[in-house]
Amino acid sequence: VQLQASGGGLVQPGGSLRLSCVVSGFTLDGYSIGWFRQVPGKEREGVSCISGTKGSTYYADSVQGRFAISKDNAKNTVYLQMNNLKPEDTAVYYCASRNARRVGGTCWNPASMDYWGEGTLVTVSS
Repeated sequence: VQLQASGGGLVQPGGSLRLSCVVSGFTLDGYSIGWFRQVPGKEREGVSCISGTKGSTYYADSVQGRFAISKDNAKNTVYLQMNNLKPEDTAVYYCASRNARRVGGTCWNPASMDYWGEGTLVTVSS
């Protein structure tokens, strides 16, 4: 099982980036994928996730209306489109997976996730 996040970079405030999470070793059907971010000295926080069963989505209040999560099952890829980026969005972003049929936990709680990819750094600065 592997997850590979990419797409980070330096962007000015108000700009956009699209992160990608390519998974291998399993298919997206039946697995929920979450995006998380972390800055030094702070706990990792859930940003967005998409359910592997119904396709329902979750967004943290801080990104609601600016970020959009989607997936392409054929490409085994989950995307996070980030628009109107703010300096406070600066962080290392990670994607992670969990079996959508697991009882208990949520796909936006880092402690509920099973597998993690390496992070990709997003820096929002002028």
